[in-house]
Amino acid sequence: KQVWAELEKIVKPEAVLATNTSSLSITAMAEELEHPERVVGFHFFNPVAVLPLLEIVRGERTDDATLATAFAVGKQLRKSSVLVSDAPAFVVNRLLTRFLGTVFAAVDQGTPLDVANSALDPLGLPMRPLALLQLVGPAVAYHVGGTLHAAFPDRFSVSENLKRIADSGQPIVVDDRGNEDVAKLLVVGDEPLTAEQVRQNALDALAQEIRLMLDEGVVAEAQDIDLCMILGAGWPFHLGGVTPYLDRTGTSERVTGRRFLPRGVASLRG
Repeated sequence: KQVWAELEKIVKPEAVLATNTSSLSITAMAEELEHPERVVGFHFFNPVAVLPLLEIVRGERTDDATLATAFAVGKQLRKSSVLVSDAPAFVVNRLLTRFLGTVFAAVDQGTPLDVANSALDPLGLPMRPLALLQLVGPAVAYHVGGTLHAAFPDRFSVSENLKRIADSGQPIVVDDRGNEDVAKLLVVGDEPLTAEQVRQNALDALAQEIRLMLDEGVVAEAQDIDLCMILGAGWPFHLGGVTPYLDRTGTSERVTGRRFLPRGVASLRG
């Protein structure tokens, strides 16, 4: 807020103020400016040179000219831009935090690191959960988790084990020895899960969160979430998108009571 307040006094009236924040509110960041309508979320994904997604976040007072400028710049950068509302952690980080949060919750319960880390392998994701956590950074993951816990405490928990890892500076996945060192930091329960249970819990959490996001209007339709997860999180393209996958496996109807897409759309079973 301080930086933008200082910038606002010296930049041209038509200048756009854009932020790459992964979880903070665009509306809150702009609320004390004289011209909050020029502020927009411009959220890239790591590594930026590889992942083509750009989440363009409209704050409550972001105007059409600012939004159009953001989309034009995104096109010049050869990014695939998706309009999202100013909801906590937007789309990809909200879903990944919920998805991976279930994996780390399994670790907290006492599931061995190697079991939790390999549980999602049948999905064909580009990285295992702990490798992704290391890439994002445990401190960043813990911060985003805290933002979502504050917004949705019933669904997002804050893992003290993740905080221990962040505070220690230990690499999570480097080699077997690295995992052993991390394991020594953890305080866990005595209710370990099987890999299948970890995987199903993660998919159930995805289905529930996607339904809530669609009901909240975070994006316009389920296909926007599919695009975000394929281009920003590496969801396997051959699965046709996360919502068709959840529909085909019956997870959508079991968890939310209905499908995300009409029967026969992006479905191998018709």
